Amino acid sequence: MTLDDFQSHNALRFRDHDLLEEALTHSSYMNEHPDGGPDNERLEFLGDAILAYLSADMLFTRFPEMREGEMTRLRAALVRADSLAALARACKIGETLRMARGEEATGGRERVTLLGDAFEAVLGAIYLDQGIEAARAWLLPRLNQLLEEVMRKALDRDARSQLQEIMQERVGITPSYTVVGEQGPEHAKEFTVEVSVGDRILAQGTGRSKQAAAQDAARNALEQDQG
Repeated sequence: MTLDDFQSHNALRFRDHDLLEEALTHSSYMNEHPDGGPDNERLEFLGDAILAYLSADMLFTRFPEMREGEMTRLRAALVRADSLAALARACKIGETLRMARGEEATGGRERVTLLGDAFEAVLGAIYLDQGIEAARAWLLPRLNQLLEEVMRKALDRDARSQLQEIMQERVGITPSYTVVGEQGPEHAKEFTVEVSVGDRILAQGTGRSKQAAAQDAARNALEQDQG
């Protein structure tokens, strides 16, 4: 993919095209093209700092009631290597990167760390070329989309463990689960479980077993907390 095609795909228009070329140049490229210009490692360093700031600011603004520990965990999920690689693929960074033939032959265009680093480098280049608000405007729609996916995956994991961590951090109390209803014949019962912290009822859940109902209750409590 050419740089012009890359910009069109990502709704970008660089003033300094050399910055974008630098952001999309892997260090291996210099082995075969010593005069090919600087690689993207310095821009990656800058982009990493900008990503940390903008992602923290986004979470701080979007979730005014969220505790520091929860924001830290959520940001870690957003900026980890596989998350950044997914964003890089959507931006078609792998197709545009300049790299050595040997690097490409060994799967460099799909390597998670390489893609994530290049994504940070592009962000750093946008910042240098157009400023922090342009970097924010380009990054946040992508982070918000990723955030929805991260939160869905978090809810699909062990909700009881997550809820326990959150409640221990907030109030120092472990949630308790109580079966408050049973319906249906013996071979096909449906249970209703209530989750509470102290004397505060957080949510109810249903399931074909007590464990499944408890998990559903914890998941509902997390959804209400994040909503």
